[in-house]
Amino acid sequence: MILQNIQNILETWAPKDIAWEQDNTGLQIGSPNQHVKNILITLDVNNEIVEEARKKKTDLIISHHPLLYKPLKSVNFDQRNGNLVQKLILYKIALYSIHTNLDFTKDGVSFTLAEQIGLKDIDFLYKDKQTQKKIAVFVPPEYTQRVSSAMADAGAGIIGNYESCAFETDGVGMYKPGIGSTPFKGKAGNLEHITETRLEMTAPSWKVNSVVSAMKAVHPYEEVAYDIYELSNFSNDYGAGAIGILPGRMNKNKFLKHIGYSLKLPVVKYCGTGNAKIKRVAVCGGGGSDLLSAAIRHNADAFITGDISYHRFEETEDKIIMIDAGHFETEHPIIHKIAVRLKNEFMKHSDDIKIFESKVPSNNIQYFIP
Repeated sequence: MILQNIQNILETWAPKDIAWEQDNTGLQIGSPNQHVKNILITLDVNNEIVEEARKKKTDLIISHHPLLYKPLKSVNFDQRNGNLVQKLILYKIALYSIHTNLDFTKDGVSFTLAEQIGLKDIDFLYKDKQTQKKIAVFVPPEYTQRVSSAMADAGAGIIGNYESCAFETDGVGMYKPGIGSTPFKGKAGNLEHITETRLEMTAPSWKVNSVVSAMKAVHPYEEVAYDIYELSNFSNDYGAGAIGILPGRMNKNKFLKHIGYSLKLPVVKYCGTGNAKIKRVAVCGGGGSDLLSAAIRHNADAFITGDISYHRFEETEDKIIMIDAGHFETEHPIIHKIAVRLKNEFMKHSDDIKIFESKVPSNNIQYFIP
């Protein structure tokens, strides 16, 4: 399988278009046409992980955090990133990073963290992605099914678990063919009236061009009349953080022990009320403390994320238990999720590609308990 096919699998799950605008997700080093037989999945890229990839004879590293984040002004082999770039090219190992787009997608980083601690009925904590557009096209009634099917095959008409969603309205269209035209009905120079169906379907913004191309390819008109509208409704498939419920209520101490065990934490750093009973829990993998107000607004009993500042802890005001479980620890479960997802897709195509989950600890933060 070539790398481009693997990229398509990952970006169908977590489209690049939903990533933070200042992020650098996607192919960082290598060629989309490079053949891949072995893959190593990791959170970060460092010298030890590159050597692990070389020993395992992998062709591709998939990392969560990008190695190349800011625009490079130079590739100095004596500096950390330049040296890693040199080694990856020398070893012929491609690098692909799937970062904030994986943070913001359903079943991504935060959903996986929620599953790791045993939450059920998981949904986004904060929905802020306006990704949908509506395409309206005017079609002769006998061609409506053909056109809607082509648009659906290109990715239009998906609403939650429903596919091929569309709306049809009948009306009368009017046009006057110009000299040299070949109209579907009528003659050049004559004003024509024709029964038409207005076909409406939604599509993610990044699929609109493909949907329009598919629609035009099967439409019978020489010149197709269609409209594209911006929609202001928020997506149910993309957002930030996650919130769910525990199978049963836990007192504070039991809950803290549960989190420590679930995420393999050496210590649990927290603040919050002393006699709280925890049932409803909000999470955000990585550094998501900005979502504290959303967690409180959704009546969460606890909020788990990483990189929490001293003053952010102050903002809880005993309204919620807040746990700093670490940036690495709250994102690490996604490695296995990526591996499982790729294995399932490869099985569909009978591709015998080996997938390794990195065994090299890439967390630079260590703990000393005196």
